[in-house]
This record gives sequence, structure tokens and C-alpha cells, in this order.
Amino acid sequence: MRAVVIQAFGGPEGLAVIDLPTPAPAAGQVLIATEAIGVGGADAVIRSGALAAYGFEEGHIPGSEVAGTVIAAGDDVDTSWIGRRVWAFTGVGGGYVEQAVAPVEEILPLPVNLSAVDAVTLGSSGVVAHFGLSHARFAAGESVLVRGAAGSIGIMTVQLAARDGAGAVAVTTSSAERGERLRELGATHVLNRSGEGAADAPAGYDVIIDVVAGPDLPSFFGKLNPNGRLVVVGAVAGQPPADFGTAMMAAFRRSLTFATFSADTVAGPSRRAVRAEQFAAASRGELRTVVHEVLPLEQAVPAHRKMDAGEVFGRIVLTP
Repeated sequence: MRAVVIQAFGGPEGLAVIDLPTPAPAAGQVLIATEAIGVGGADAVIRSGALAAYGFEEGHIPGSEVAGTVIAAGDDVDTSWIGRRVWAFTGVGGGYVEQAVAPVEEILPLPVNLSAVDAVTLGSSGVVAHFGLSHARFAAGESVLVRGAAGSIGIMTVQLAARDGAGAVAVTTSSAERGERLRELGATHVLNRSGEGAADAPAGYDVIIDVVAGPDLPSFFGKLNPNGRLVVVGAVAGQPPADFGTAMMAAFRRSLTFATFSADTVAGPSRRAVRAEQFAAASRGELRTVVHEVLPLEQAVPAHRKMDAGEVFGRIVLTP
């Protein structure tokens, strides 16, 4: 089968398409003929080599979510899964392939009218957005700022916050055109990347959901209301400064809260229940998936170049 591997850490040119043996599902696993493969910001961070200290090595296959048809089942797996269309989480890699292995507890049947492309656009990002807002203790009527709203996680956070009664949903983004698209999804105020630019925007926010992190993160503590909560759900701009907590301590009397959130800390059945609800909502047209572009597997390099250049609104999807 064809697979994309990281042959050399660094830029997108370090990705290569190679032939690998078709994997066999182990006990508790299924084998999926992929129809759609989600391309995420985490894939680009791993490809860059920034996470090499965490055990990622050259030769790694990027990608964590796929959708397609189950074609084989390992021991201890109900064979009725074979032939069913599913979404699957493959783990911290293994997704950029024609045939992917996934644990049976990490697959979910697709509604009849939800495409594989839509499934990988929503599958992980919707769960992160849902539980990120929950982690921030978001309540109806509160103001929310979504930092880095043009990616799939940000887009879902905007929709969920608006749907669940936010008093205001502000977004940071890089262009007026993107801002208008985000307004169509529920944003009420559009700001530039520094969080400025809308005269009628709230002076402060009860909740900030941050997909970006990076060197500018400390400046966003100043945009929180008293008792405000900032939750980092991604780090597409890298790590914040080592002394970023100084900005929080400087605002000691405002009782601010900072947290990180990873969906890995949510129990599998809870993730599964939320994902199933969101798939059903998307199939009814109540949640919108935003696909930037669908590209063949062989074009993983240009897909990553577009991400690195900040050109992507929504999600790029690869197809075998």
C-alpha cells in the first residue's frame, strides 16, 4: 500500500510517498480502507521535528484520523464491523495511508448521509471544541474569544459557542474575507491576530479558547475579564515564552485561570458520545464542516505547504 512518511524532519519537502506492506489488524483492531484522511496542525508540528524529544522519529507516518470501510478485523473484534463505513482515530500517527489500523474502541459508524470527507473534518476538531469549552467552564451568556479561529478546531468552537448561547463570540483571524466567513458560522466580532481591531468588541472576555499559543500568548491574559479563563487547546505557533506565567501573576487581583486541554484526558465513552451527537447534527445540517481542499495522498507535500503558509481555512483532506 502507499503511505506518506516523514523521511526528514523540517519542511514539507521532508515528506515522501513510499510503498509499505499492508498491515494486519492485531487483537482488538480493525483494518480500514481509507476514503478520507484528515490533515491537522499537529501533523505539521510533528513533521517539523519540534516534538522529536517526545519520541517521534523520522520514518513516522503522520495523521491521526481517517474515514473509510472496515475490511478486516483482528481477534476479539465483532466481525459485523467488516463492510461498515466508519470514522477512526489511529493514534498519534498512521493515518496517511491507503489502509489504516485502528483500535475498535476508537471507531464510530458514520451516518448514511455524512461523507468520509466531512467526518474527518469534524471528528477530532468537534470533540476538542466541545470539551475545550467545557474545560473552560463556559456558560450561556458569557463572552468568548477564539484565538486562531480559521482552523477546524476554531471553526467548531465558534459554532458551538454560538449555538450554546454565548453573549458574544469574537475571533482572531488574518483577513477580512476570513472574518466574514466566520461571521456566517456564528462569530459576532472579528479581530486581527493581536486581538484588536473591532471598536464594538467586548473590552474583555470570560473565556478565551486558544489554538495558537506561541510567543504572543501572554498578551491575551490582558484580554480576560476578572475570573476569566484561558484554555490552550493547540499550539500551532509553538511554545509560549518560558516566563509567560509572569503576565498572570501581574494580574493577580483579577483571579485569572490558565489551563491546557487535550482530548486524551477525556474518557473514551464520553468522546464517543459527543462525536456521535456531532456527526448526527452535521448529517442534519445543524453543524457545518468547512473543507478547504481535497487533495490526493500524493500531494501531502503541497498540503503541508499550504498549512505552513497559513492559507488553510477549515481542513485539508487527503484521499487515496
